[in-house]
Amino acid sequence: MPTLSQGQPDRHVPEPHRHRQVAESFGADAERYDRARPRYPEALVDRIVAASPGRDVLDVGAGTGIEARQFQAADCTVLGVEPDERMAAVARRSRVEVEVARFEDWQPAGRRFDAVIAGTAWHWVDPVAGAAKAAQVLRPGGRLAPFHHVPRLPAEVMGALAGAYRQVAPDSPLDPGVLGESALDAFQPLFTRIADGMRQAGGFSEPEQWRFTWERTCTRDEWLDQLPTFGLLTRLPADKLATVLDSVGAAIDSLGGSAAMPYTTVVVTSTRSGPN
Repeated sequence: MPTLSQGQPDRHVPEPHRHRQVAESFGADAERYDRARPRYPEALVDRIVAASPGRDVLDVGAGTGIEARQFQAADCTVLGVEPDERMAAVARRSRVEVEVARFEDWQPAGRRFDAVIAGTAWHWVDPVAGAAKAAQVLRPGGRLAPFHHVPRLPAEVMGALAGAYRQVAPDSPLDPGVLGESALDAFQPLFTRIADGMRQAGGFSEPEQWRFTWERTCTRDEWLDQLPTFGLLTRLPADKLATVLDSVGAAIDSLGGSAAMPYTTVVVTSTRSGPN
């Protein structure tokens, strides 16, 4: 599903974990990714920590360590698993321990955790195999809690982005609903797939969703710094990317040089049941 911006869903791609070329494109500019990508609500971090039996956390698809650092700040011990060495190298520079592997192939070597998290990354993991691996490494009562940002772009920005993307990539049009008013509806198949993976893997309580609403205001420069980290733009040639950025920059100028983007960050979560 998600191959669009920040992991946003593409309704025509039912199994995003099979489309690794998009996931592997983020490391091409890992420093920008770490600088520009939004952090997660502190209330989300606090709730996951409070609902877990301890503070040993495994971060799947840790990327450059954005959410790992937030959990470290909440007094957690965090181990990241990240398939891209370029992303992992940035995380390690900020004192996040990372092992390089696809989660499905990663070897836990007997280690156990109180929480398994994934920040806008679980859609790159096979939902059943990933949940089964999480069940293997979680202590009884431990929490599986992947979470995803659902941004809603301002109409002017969404229109500029969709129009420019249609111009530079006419065979891959961007559905305005994915990042616009109907963004949460567009994401629901992803959240259902994650929950179904937990059910099929077994050993988990009935999954539930936690939602956190918040807003981020970005200047023109901040918008244009973040956009090249969107999955639909990471593989565009430089000239086509420039066309998109010029169009979006003009839209933000028309709004006075900055624009707010509302977010809903959704956690699909369940607890490990059964014996040790």
